[in-house]
Amino acid sequence: MEGTVAERRLRAQGGGSAVKEAQEESFREFVEGSWSRLLRTAYLLTADHGAAEDLVQVALMRTYRHWDRIEAYESPEGYVRRAMVNANISAWRRRKHVVHVMAEPPERPAESGDHQDAYAVRDELWRAVCAMSPRMRTVFVLRYFEDLTEAETAAVMGCAVGTVKSQIARGLTKLRGELRAEGSLR
Repeated sequence: MEGTVAERRLRAQGGGSAVKEAQEESFREFVEGSWSRLLRTAYLLTADHGAAEDLVQVALMRTYRHWDRIEAYESPEGYVRRAMVNANISAWRRRKHVVHVMAEPPERPAESGDHQDAYAVRDELWRAVCAMSPRMRTVFVLRYFEDLTEAETAAVMGCAVGTVKSQIARGLTKLRGELRAEGSLR
C-alpha cells in the first residue's frame, strides 16, 4: 500500500476514495507550501515540538477529508489554522493540568551587557507565556505571533471579542507581574 499512514487510514475508512487525483495533488502542494508556517503556529500553541507536529498532522488529516470544499476558500490555511486551534482546545480540555516542580530555581545569568541579556529576557518571557493557561496562550499566539486582529482572533477561537480582550488584559498583567518579580522589568 502506498501513501502515508493518514492516507491509508482514510482510504480504509472510505474517506480517501472521495478525493480526486487533482485534489490530492492540490492538497500535497498546499501541505508542502504551508507546513513550516503551520508548524510554527502549532509550536506556539503547544510549546512542545512533538505535540506541535502531532497537532499539525491531526488538523491536516481532518481537512484532507473535505479538501474539495476547503481549497475553494479564499484562505485554506486559515481554515487549517482554525482546525489546529480546535484540536488543541479539545486536547487541553481532555488532559489534566500538570505542574512541573523544580528542586531549585534556575540561576539568573550574570549581568554581561551583551546578547545574553536579551536572550535571558526572551527566555523568561517564553517561560511565562508557557505557564499561561492554554486558552490565554492561544489568544496571545493568534493575536501577537500570528498578528491577527482581535475580531479575527475571536473568530478563529469561536468566542466573543470581549473574551479576547479580557484574556489579553489578564495575560499582560500576569506577564508584567512575573517579569517584575524576576527583575526583568524595572
